[in-house]
Amino acid sequence: MGGTRSSGMRLRVLEAITDSALRELDLDKLLEVMLWRVRDLFAVDTATVLLVDHTGGQLVAKAASGLEEEVFQGVRVPVGVGFAGRVAQTREPVLIEHVDESTVVNPLLWERGLLVLLGVPMLAQGDLAGVLHVGSTEPRRFTDAEVDLLQLVADRLAMAAHVHRSRSERSAAAMLQDSLLPSVLPTADGWEMAARYVPGTDSGVGGDWYDVFHLPDGRIGLVMGDVVGKGLPAAVVMGRLRSALRAYALEFDDPAEVLGRLDRKASHFETNTMATVAYAVIDPAASGMDLALAGHLPPVLALPGREAVFADAPVGPPLGYDLAVTGRVSAHVDLPPGALAVLYTDGLVERHDTDLDSRLEQLRLSVSPAAPETACVRIMAALVGDQPATDDVALVVLRHSPGPGAD
Repeated sequence: MGGTRSSGMRLRVLEAITDSALRELDLDKLLEVMLWRVRDLFAVDTATVLLVDHTGGQLVAKAASGLEEEVFQGVRVPVGVGFAGRVAQTREPVLIEHVDESTVVNPLLWERGLLVLLGVPMLAQGDLAGVLHVGSTEPRRFTDAEVDLLQLVADRLAMAAHVHRSRSERSAAAMLQDSLLPSVLPTADGWEMAARYVPGTDSGVGGDWYDVFHLPDGRIGLVMGDVVGKGLPAAVVMGRLRSALRAYALEFDDPAEVLGRLDRKASHFETNTMATVAYAVIDPAASGMDLALAGHLPPVLALPGREAVFADAPVGPPLGYDLAVTGRVSAHVDLPPGALAVLYTDGLVERHDTDLDSRLEQLRLSVSPAAPETACVRIMAALVGDQPATDDVALVVLRHSPGPGAD
């Protein structure tokens, strides 16, 4: 008889988690429906889902049935602490039959009169998405079959949460990237610019960015950067570095000083983050630019009547590489009328199946002192062509305009 009851319950759980109608629901509604069904199927008084936050260090109450206060009050539980934290840390089912401050962190659980709690990890593609737990105000035991069935439910919810987070992060990263890239490049008499940004196809938007801005004394700041990593975390760090660099650029004239300050900021506040940055300050009156490189590939320079070359500038370590790194240096680059400078991220030249040196040479050969928009078209055609880049590509072309009729 017990086997028949167990088989019947398994069938009902499988029907519940494979219901095609669930595919039409957003995550919040899916959790609401599934937790209501869990309470009915397992004859429990409460059912709660806690999801891992973006740091991976805490569980946050996302949905609950029978104990809605957990969500309303924003309950958070550190991974490794208390009942739910233990489930998350061990990634194994945990059953407790004594609910008080010695076994759980959240007082709502024992204040509600729960006597038994069963929690299972929510795992999706090997990653922890959160914890699903159920509770009873009456003494009861959970069979091994019920534990396995609750794990099936948790796995279904974990996949839904994983998909939702991936979509949300991609959307948020794309919106953040769009909001931070210059919509209009600044202009100056005798100077022209054009730019490109294309997200990589492997993982969507990452931490590549470019920035161009006027400085108070008539100079122009030009930034090309690449935060190591992908997705929303890299894009968020990129946004913070961009804002900090702009602030330092208003205070210090020397690009090396600006990158030194940014390095200290990144090393202290962006732990375990690394980024490469090229920062140039163009002085229209002096027909040149000062340039500092933090682990970034050097710009390509092209002058009329000459072959394009890579800028002769020292390349220091990336930002965040070492808090003790000091003494960043900048170099001056002459840009007489007709000269063109190309700044880019490594996504333009790096390919898994091609030697980097040969790709850099291909870039150099594609650069000529043409109008910036024309130069962008030629470079993208030569380096990207009809094959999508797997990494982000950012490109800025700057030209000191030649005299009338020289183009």
